[in-house]
Parts: sequence; C-alpha cells; structure tokens
Amino acid sequence: MIERREFIGTAALALLASAAPALAKGEGMEDTLYGLIGQLKAVPGKRGELVAILLEASEAMEGNLLYLVAEDLADPDAIWITEVWRTQADHRNSLKPAAVQAAIARARPLIAGFGMRAETRPVNHAG
Repeated sequence: MIERREFIGTAALALLASAAPALAKGEGMEDTLYGLIGQLKAVPGKRGELVAILLEASEAMEGNLLYLVAEDLADPDAIWITEVWRTQADHRNSLKPAAVQAAIARARPLIAGFGMRAETRPVNHAG
C-alpha cells in the first residue's frame, strides 16, 4: 500500500511532468508561478460526483497550467487537488467565470469539509 506522503510526491511529479510542454515553451516561467495543494472531504458516497464537477469546472479556468484531482487511497471520501497557475491573480480570477460559479454552487452540497491546504511556488518541472 502506498503511503500518503509518497502518493502526494508522486502526484506532484506527475502534475509537473504534464505541465512541462507549456513550461518548456516559456509560458509561466516567471517567478510568479503559483501553486496550491489541498484536500476536500466529500459527503460520504459522493466523492465520484464531486470529482466530476471539479473536472468539469477546470475547463473554464484560464491561466491554469495544471489541475490534478486525485482520490485519496486511505480515505474513501477524500480528494486531493494540486494546481499550478501562471500567477496568483490567475488563480483568483479563475473563480469568476459563470461556469465556475455554477460548478461551485453544484459542488457545495457535496463537500463535507476541507483538510490540509498549502500554497506553493513551483520552482522546477520535469523535462
């Protein structure tokens, strides 16, 4: 069984590897890259539905280089979200589009709570 820390590390590497093509082109290589890693707790039995809403909403978020949603293997209701943005302002602005606001409204009743959250500044990527 994979340990939570190992999973998070592997997920972060996968996240950065998938962002490598955009980063290699010089997109978002300023010192302003902004990252978030956070945990959501779904209402019991609603994790899959919540994941679907999160993924749908991510399509409308400009400035996002990577949005990785992962199911926690140790907790059947937990979701980890790892994000990399060109800037912190891009992250703030990502919550404004109507499609994202609609997704937030649909997701809110499925969220039981929040776990750990960390703001990061991505400094490296694979590739």
